[in-house]
Amino acid sequence: MNGKGYLWGELLTLFGVVPLVYFLSPVHLPKIPLLLVFFFGCLFALRRSESFDQRELLHPLRGHGESIKWIVARAALVAVLCLGVVALLEPALLFGFPRTRPWLWLMVMVLYPLLSAYPQELIYRAFFFHRYRAILPSEAGLVWASTLAFAFLHVIFGNWVAVGLTIPAGYLFSRTYVRTGSLFLASIEHALYGCIIFTTGLGRYFYTPS
Repeated sequence: MNGKGYLWGELLTLFGVVPLVYFLSPVHLPKIPLLLVFFFGCLFALRRSESFDQRELLHPLRGHGESIKWIVARAALVAVLCLGVVALLEPALLFGFPRTRPWLWLMVMVLYPLLSAYPQELIYRAFFFHRYRAILPSEAGLVWASTLAFAFLHVIFGNWVAVGLTIPAGYLFSRTYVRTGSLFLASIEHALYGCIIFTTGLGRYFYTPS
């Protein structure tokens, strides 16, 4: 069942209908367990696919020195921008998480890359690009579809700041994945941005208790 009509229906259901239903539902299940269920489903599909290069799941960082430098430079710029925005618009929130909940903040810094950034990148980069290349044959089409799907996921947080911020972020993650072919590099960049968001004070837009 891999016809183009089926794939379009699958894409719109998984990456459009499911987040919207979650957002509109009066009962919200815990987000991280749901993300991990989705992650393992996509991982299972990739592992079964004969056309997917399994080495991509454990792609080494060797040979990507220049790309790593650019990722770090972009992350530094993002950190400065986030600090400036929070300091100007919501100064009371600046470094609020590490100041008020240092141990929980440290736990998030350690676990976010493993339980959120990497699973999301496998879903929205590795799985998305491999699965839907047949219906989005152009690189630009795949990049933008992945970007918008990734941003729309954040509707579950109930605010447009999260959706708006993840459009440029998702585009950068997609471009990193396309240029390097490394899921790890895209995950590292995602993890850096996420840790910056939670550290500087913008994490309130990316967290709800459920």
